Amino acid sequence: MGKQVILIMTDTTRRDMLGCYGNPLMHTPNLDRLAAQGIRYDNAYSCQPVCGPARSAIFTGTFPHSNGMVTNSVPLGDNVKTIGQRLTDAGIHCGYVGKWHLDGGDYFGLGVCPEGWDPEYWYDMKCYLEELTPEERVKSRKSETAYEDTMTEEFTYAHRCSNRAMDFLNRYKDEDFFLTLSYDEPHGPCLCPSPYNTMYDGFKFPDNKNFQDDLSKKPLFQQLWAGNDLNKSMEEINKPSPMLSLFLGCNSFVDYEIGRVLEVIEDKVPDALVIFTSDHGDMLGAHRLQGKNAAAYKEICNIPLIIKGGQAAKVVTAPASHIDLAPTILDYMGLPVPVLLEGRSMVPQLHDSSIRINDYVYTEFTRYEVDHDGFGGLQMMRSIADESYKLVIHLLDTDEFYDLKNDPDEVENLIHDPAFLTVRNHMHDKLLEHMNQTRDLYRGYQWAVRPWRTDKAPTWNNDGYTRQRENPEYEARQLDYDTGLEMKEAVRKKALYDVKA
Repeated sequence: MGKQVILIMTDTTRRDMLGCYGNPLMHTPNLDRLAAQGIRYDNAYSCQPVCGPARSAIFTGTFPHSNGMVTNSVPLGDNVKTIGQRLTDAGIHCGYVGKWHLDGGDYFGLGVCPEGWDPEYWYDMKCYLEELTPEERVKSRKSETAYEDTMTEEFTYAHRCSNRAMDFLNRYKDEDFFLTLSYDEPHGPCLCPSPYNTMYDGFKFPDNKNFQDDLSKKPLFQQLWAGNDLNKSMEEINKPSPMLSLFLGCNSFVDYEIGRVLEVIEDKVPDALVIFTSDHGDMLGAHRLQGKNAAAYKEICNIPLIIKGGQAAKVVTAPASHIDLAPTILDYMGLPVPVLLEGRSMVPQLHDSSIRINDYVYTEFTRYEVDHDGFGGLQMMRSIADESYKLVIHLLDTDEFYDLKNDPDEVENLIHDPAFLTVRNHMHDKLLEHMNQTRDLYRGYQWAVRPWRTDKAPTWNNDGYTRQRENPEYEARQLDYDTGLEMKEAVRKKALYDVKA
């Protein structure tokens, strides 16, 4: 049997937008069936809840702070290798169909196939727009188009992406390959044909106390983000709307499109490893917030993740992360996991779902988009979570700590509660250690010396180490500054001021 992997992604799918995650009001029969055939991860996290940085972690196996893509519209550097490049160099055919968002272009991309992927199947949103007339381009960016009589599934980006992916599967079914199918849907403008465009008319989420979160003990920027919703009632925030209906309808439409592809997978490559996830979610009024930003709330960070190819009908509640997908794919293909990658292979867990891969998972934020002056601007955030607790550090604002077992809605900020001092400080230490181990560009004493962490003191040297990059597959070994020779150890104590007077 060959080694074949298909990664299917959507944009802005919350975990509770899938029926298999316990919401019977959602019509997602194809992804629900995939979950029944594989493992559903209940505590999987995005590395940064905004499109480009989230994808950078998935496709490089390094955190945004490591690969440099800390915001939308910043390109990956030339020395940052994607999993497509690594697999292609190992002789494995790689196809990429759909939204990319990693080339530093605008929302649609540059229309140019990057190194490591088959140019014949490259199809970012710029390629899609170039197929349309100027009039059709404008229609493709308007939600109102979904209600026009001439609206068809053939017009949508999702349908055309599905067709290309199905062609790839039919053509290369007898070869080793890695195929990514990356939909823009259900992200706005949420184009979808009948009956999906009105399927959720009148829908609203069940009432939840986080719709009533007054944010008084939360970061200031969240209060600014809430805007006029800060003083609205739950009934005003959580209510049916045409935009919510269309968004959820588009979510069911993309499930239908995924179903078309899954049929081909089951027919042509039934033994392939199939991974489904989304880059991030959307607040949709939770905590009086819309969209996504520098927060670690479950609505935007705790994303769906389903993997078929190991055990079936299993649920993993241990923490999982997008950072582990690249190591998993490489390991599944029988290739060594490079030392540069910052996650761990989940392959053992696929065959024994009781195996724990992570004790904690990490999410970050720097800014929303380099092109936008708004969206809060610079918002430096780092977070750590497990099944029970979540700590969120906002470098320029108020920090957060949640007891997820007793407060799953993340309303009560316990950052100053002495009852949680021990577990809070332990997780804080783990977060600081993670920032050091991953060479976080923004690490420093400011993350350690928080108002509630009275045992920490600022120090110029921080932990006093130098941590050089190791990428032996593609780069010569870096040189030691003090000797000019190849470094012996990538991580070592650095004597900054050792010249004697």
